[in-house]
Formats: sequence, C-alpha cells, structure tokens
Amino acid sequence: MPLPPLVPPAAPLTADQARRYSRQLLLPQIGELGQRRLLAARVCVIGAGGLGAPALLYLAAAGVGTLGIVDDDVVETSNLQRQVIHGESDVGRPKVASAAASIGRLAASVRVISHPERLTSENAHTILGGYDLVLDGSDNFATRYLVADTCAELGLPLVWASILRFDAQVSVFWSTPPAESGIAGVQLRDLFAMQPTDAGAESCETAGVLGALCGQVGSIMAGEAIKLITGAGTPLLGRVLVLDALTARWTEVPLRPSQVDAARRHPITPARPPASAASCSAPSAPTPTAKLSVELSVELLERRLAAREHGSDDFLLIDVREPDEHARGTIDGSVLLPLADILTESGRSVLLRHRPVIVYCLHEGRARQAARALMVDGFDSVCVLEGGYANWSEHRPPTAPGVAE
Repeated sequence: MPLPPLVPPAAPLTADQARRYSRQLLLPQIGELGQRRLLAARVCVIGAGGLGAPALLYLAAAGVGTLGIVDDDVVETSNLQRQVIHGESDVGRPKVASAAASIGRLAASVRVISHPERLTSENAHTILGGYDLVLDGSDNFATRYLVADTCAELGLPLVWASILRFDAQVSVFWSTPPAESGIAGVQLRDLFAMQPTDAGAESCETAGVLGALCGQVGSIMAGEAIKLITGAGTPLLGRVLVLDALTARWTEVPLRPSQVDAARRHPITPARPPASAASCSAPSAPTPTAKLSVELSVELLERRLAAREHGSDDFLLIDVREPDEHARGTIDGSVLLPLADILTESGRSVLLRHRPVIVYCLHEGRARQAARALMVDGFDSVCVLEGGYANWSEHRPPTAPGVAE
C-alpha cells in the first residue's frame, strides 16, 4: 500500500531545475510536485562505501536537496573496486571529503553536510535527528543496530541493506508509519532480534563482495528513498528483498512486527514533522509475538546426532552455505540447502514442517535468516547452531559432504 509523501514540497521549480530534472518530471508518480519534495528533502547516508557510494550519487542526481554523509574512514585502494564515488586520486583522503567533491561535480546545487566521525550512542540522536530519512550502508553490527534503534526512537524511516559475496538483502524499517496507510511499523529487531557480535563475523574484507552488486543494491536503496520522499509506489516496508546475484534471482520475505524490545516502540517526536500529521500517530497494535529460534551448542548437537543415529531423536540438519563452502567440509549427517533456496517457497517445499530443523552456516548470520524464514512459514521447531561451522570445526575435524536425504 502506498504511503503519503514524507516531505512537504519546496518552492516552485526554476527553469534550470525543470530542464535538469525533465526526465524525472515526466514520471506521473513524481512529477513537478514530487521533484519539489526531493529538493526539500534531507537525507542522511551512513557510510560512503560500497552501498553508500551509488546511493549518494543517485540521490544527488535525483535532486535531493540536502545529503548528510557519516563516515570516519579514509579511501583505500581496495575500496575502488566497488566504491564508485571515489577515484584513484582520492586514496588516503577522508571518504566524506571525497564523496562531497564527487557530489559537487555531479550536482553543485546539492547541499552536502559532512560528518567525519563514527556514529556513537552519544552523537546518534543529534546527527540523525536533523534529517527526514536515513540510509544505512554501514559495515558492522554495532553501527547497524545503533542506527536502527535511533531511527526507531526518532520515528525516522530507515532504508537498510546488507551485502556479502553475491548475496544481498534490502528493506525499509519505520517504527511509526502513517496510521492511514494501514501498515504496521517494523524495525531491524523484528528481523534480527538480537545484535550479533562482530567478533568472527564475515565481512567484505574476509569473504569478498561483487562490486556490481553494490551498485545494484545501492541504487535500490536510492529508489526506496525517492519513493518515500515523494509518496510514489509501494516501499519495502514489511518486506525483505533478497538477491542472489549468482543465479540472478530475486525473492521476497514478509516481515511482521514482534514485541521484541517493546520499549523501542515509543518513539520521540522527529526533529521536523513529516508532511502528514498522522505520521506522528502511535502505530497500530503489533501482531502476536514472533517465535524466536533457539541456539544449540556444539556439545548438544553432538549428543543429538548420536541420539539420531540410535533412533531416539529425529531432526533435519541443514547447511545453508553455498556449495563451494559445503564442498570444503561439512558436519556429518547434514544436507545442503543454501539460504537462497530456503528463502523461496519452492525451496522450503521439500522440507516437512512437523520435523525439527537445525540450521548452520559459517558463523550464524545466514543461519538466523534461514531460521526466520522457516518460522514465518510455520515450521514448529527451528534451532541455530551456536557459532556455526567455524565453532564446530574447532571441536571436530571436517568431514566430506554428505548425500541429501
């Protein structure tokens, strides 16, 4: 369902603005009024990296009037493979300065506010409170949850994405969407209730990432921001878009609100009220509390595998990693069903809903996503292996891949 425009319109367009944005003005869902809303909008982008780079460029090109950039890092040579807002001459330069210069060359009329600092609990409300909308392109769990929780408290919509290797996810979170939309508020903690630890987590630095995928996802983030600002189309609020670039397959997972961390559902008034006064209304009552997956220790899994071998336990152990990871070693007695398959209805259809399921990946991130999809689909018992295969392999030697049951 469409949402009302987030931002009131700026003054009528000048002749130069009408010429510059003429191709966008032709779109009836945006038009002259939508373009004026974009010119009045204030958008903050967390991170001028793989996701923030394309998002910033397309938001600037679209005519967003004010862009904030939060990043305390400098440009490195390894960034250039995907962070297209920077060039070779920018290596060693602060990312906020490099990004601001690129935006200036592309759209000199855009006001850029640089925040060359790390977002912390001390400055998050002050920084984010000055914007209408936030895009999160950060690269660590601590910042992601800080951004999400702060936006929930401020009542700000958040365009969120995550990317690694050839896989990506995109969604929109908003604790208090306008009541007339009939859409319940959802937050990051409705998708992943607890903040994982960054220790041992996979990252682009350790696992790699396809640069072109960053462009795809960053552009989608910019598109979602433009839709929210102008009221065009239906945003990804209450839906998680999942992309497997290797198979060029898009899937969608529904997201419903839970009552995890209910205190987060009492946001304070935004620094600048949205276009509709109803945006400040309390959200509709959440649906019943979502089931949460249970973590299973390596020791308990060993005991359950032994019991299954003797016929006193019955469960399906699923490796949700990619085939190349599975081929390098797996847990004896597990079957391979990559995350991208579990996120599709056809992929889940091969599983029996009444049979208990234990899922694992290298650490826990993908396994938690799989567990969430299974529980939303009605599976009764789902566990996640604590620490994943990395934790298992510290206790047990790897085995050759097994045959699917």
